[in-house]
Amino acid sequence: MMIVHMGDGMARTVRFHELGGPEVMRLEDEEPGEPGIGEVRVRVEAIGVNRAEALFRSGQYIEPVKRLPGRLGNEAAGVIEAVGPRVSEFASGQRVSVIPNFSQNDYGVYAEQAVVPVTSLVPRPEQVDAVSGAAVWMPYLTAYGAMAEVARMRAGDVAVINAASSSVGLAAIHTADRLGARPLAVTRTRAKARQLAEEGAAEVIVSDEEDVTARVLELTGGKGAEYVFDAVAGPGVVDLARAVAADGTLFLWGALSGQPTPYPGFELGMPALNLRTYTMLEVAKDQERLRRAAAFITSGLRAGAFRPVVDRVFPLEQIVQAHQHMESNTQFGKIVVTTA
Repeated sequence: MMIVHMGDGMARTVRFHELGGPEVMRLEDEEPGEPGIGEVRVRVEAIGVNRAEALFRSGQYIEPVKRLPGRLGNEAAGVIEAVGPRVSEFASGQRVSVIPNFSQNDYGVYAEQAVVPVTSLVPRPEQVDAVSGAAVWMPYLTAYGAMAEVARMRAGDVAVINAASSSVGLAAIHTADRLGARPLAVTRTRAKARQLAEEGAAEVIVSDEEDVTARVLELTGGKGAEYVFDAVAGPGVVDLARAVAADGTLFLWGALSGQPTPYPGFELGMPALNLRTYTMLEVAKDQERLRRAAAFITSGLRAGAFRPVVDRVFPLEQIVQAHQHMESNTQFGKIVVTTA
């Protein structure tokens, strides 16, 4: 990748000057700037890599890129360097995690130093290192928001989790277990089945080898699952919808297939099916929901029920390789980039 150096007083920052694949990202020296009203500047130690960033830099995200060059990243861990006016709840020197609740058109944390809104910060306990602090929040906020806040999932409910080996899928397995539900993990190949069982999946369904619908119905005595959480979307939603119990809900929280997603209700004869899109922003941008989520996730971390599953750690200068690895879909858990 191209690395541009401009001298002292600058922070290495990832930017992209055109839309495209991982190769469009450049590591450049840039002034981090001073925090404004309601902002802080964070010395970034570790960065959580998410699909949203790949979609954004390629022009395929739910929000378009408004200006070039663009910045990337909205999940990180570090230490506050400076606070702007009207910031009283956080102080310089405090360890924090940055959660994804802002537009990448406005801020980006793929950098050694980054200015972010104070509303995106959560305190980082001493026992949570930077890599863990950058890896834990997006997956668990996504899982908690859909399962606890929106679905109000209860003990005994069955939750089918597609793309279960992703960081969100793993957090969903842990969250379902924490809520007393029964997580059924769906993965494409047998390679990750044992690891998913070790992470707490009640059953693992290998979609390349098994009929997912038939297997879910078999495991639920023909009833189907109260909830299906799908990160793939595309034509496969029709078969997943067949596995939903009467009056159950199919959540679409990702679109990894990149294909058009049909509405399955009419094709299936208009069953009592709820179909709902969901993004983590429903929780991350609502301060009351975020407060509850932080309490729930922190409790799980302290109890050992929750933990980030980190696949690989890359240095910042290998950000292109980190994105290439993410797009290979071979990872198990979260990809993290460190600045040191």
